[in-house]
Amino acid sequence: MTTGNAGSPDLPRDIRGPHSRRLGLITVVATFGGLLFGYDTGVINGALEPLRADLGLTSSTEGLVVSMLIFGAALGAVVGGVLSDRYGRRHNILLLAVVFSIGTVGCVLSPGWEALAAFRFVLGLAVGGASATVPVYLAETAPVERRGGIVTRNEVMIVSGQFAAFVVNAVIFTVWGDESGVWRFMLLVALLPAIALFAGMLRMPESPRWLMAQGREAEALAVLEQVRSPERARAEVDEVRRLAEEEQLSTAAGATELSVRWIRRLIWIGAGLGVFQQFTGINSIMYYGTQLLGDVGFSAGAAIIANTLNGLFSVLGITAGILLINKIDRRTMLLGGFALTTTFHLLVGLSALLLPDGTAKAYVILVLVVLFVFCMQGTIGPLVWLILSEIFPLRIRSLAIGISVLALWLANALVALVFPPVVEAIGIASTFFVFVALGLAALLFVHRAVPETRGRSLEQLEEQFRRQYT
Repeated sequence: MTTGNAGSPDLPRDIRGPHSRRLGLITVVATFGGLLFGYDTGVINGALEPLRADLGLTSSTEGLVVSMLIFGAALGAVVGGVLSDRYGRRHNILLLAVVFSIGTVGCVLSPGWEALAAFRFVLGLAVGGASATVPVYLAETAPVERRGGIVTRNEVMIVSGQFAAFVVNAVIFTVWGDESGVWRFMLLVALLPAIALFAGMLRMPESPRWLMAQGREAEALAVLEQVRSPERARAEVDEVRRLAEEEQLSTAAGATELSVRWIRRLIWIGAGLGVFQQFTGINSIMYYGTQLLGDVGFSAGAAIIANTLNGLFSVLGITAGILLINKIDRRTMLLGGFALTTTFHLLVGLSALLLPDGTAKAYVILVLVVLFVFCMQGTIGPLVWLILSEIFPLRIRSLAIGISVLALWLANALVALVFPPVVEAIGIASTFFVFVALGLAALLFVHRAVPETRGRSLEQLEEQFRRQYT
């Protein structure tokens, strides 16, 4: 027998069979939402150089075009969560696939930067909605003992989408770089996974947990029978019913819980983690890496090819992080991650300031940036999302995670908006020294505020937080 989450009844073991292939197919199709998330946030990286030439972007309008997607994502995460709760996870993912398609086509056909920024906002709505809906759909469809691994595949698909965007950009720029409007082809590629997501989700089932919450128990059992053995499906109906009831209780708690001091403290910690994750500047590399490499000495063609290393080491980093995340204490790994990223910020800043211009300087900064990306994605990136899923009591989890993710997206948008004009105003070295200061602040925050959650049940954590913060 295997046991689910704390307080769950024992369930029959999840024996592999034909239903396992069905669950695998559901996972692959749903995580196309994560792939689109990654591609649409990463594709702008290599497209900015031809965009600047075609649409006359300045550093300010460049920051606006990039950040509009992130502002849209902040709103999309909130709206997507509401629509997902009301109409169903599958329904929302189908809607998101349509929004992804509309946003992509609108960006490709944009006659000027204003229209491009508007359709980037539309794409952001889809990106934010995917960030709020796809992990929930996967978590509610997967068996409890495989939930962590299956949900984490969405994070892998996000960084894989960014890597794919960097590679596609490099190929298109290398072959058609002299053509006018080449950036339109870079953006158009995203239409293919959007169509695949829509077509695939038409054949996928609804979340059994959501169906139970709607009182549709027979349909929930039918879905579980697609992705579990018959014995496990019948036994799990009671488990899903219990979880749905707890979810209703958590929703009912609402904003009144914010009057409790220890809960406010936890939300402050969650929002702080989201903000400091983004203030590592990881997305300044994911969005502007090609421009950064061009500024330090690479030619336009060499920079867009070299930038693919950032995507590759992002994938390698998160893969390493997944292997280590349950073997090292959360606080230790988080402190180590911020120490490493802050060190690499310092080294990039010193290299930009002290090394003479030339090929050697360009390659030194490339290596340091790639190592920063690897360390960030192997530690802070997945850890923040994991800790957010662990620190909040069930009854306020949706509200608290929503606030924390909103803070994360807004911090992401701020970095995307100000990075180009800040680099233009104070230079690369001083910009990275700002990241060093933010990294030191993050280390102090984690050391003083973030609790250890590894190896503790949700009930144990709640009792600890009550004693510690009351």
